[in-house]
Amino acid sequence: MQVTVNGEPLTITKPLTVQELLVVAKAEQPEYVTVQLNGEFVDHNGFASTTVQDGDTVEFLYFMGGGAR
Repeated sequence: MQVTVNGEPLTITKPLTVQELLVVAKAEQPEYVTVQLNGEFVDHNGFASTTVQDGDTVEFLYFMGGGAR
């Protein structure tokens, strides 16, 4: 199965949950990541129940805060 993670192809052997994909794809700081699956945001509560399928596109997004002077 082929999925795209952050613009890069990734081959997986079976459908994975978003939570499993975070481990397989070695996501940095998975407790803080926001996940977009095929253009739709996945709620953190749904990581364990949302499945990634062949051909899906996944983006791991990290929001950074900044300050103004």
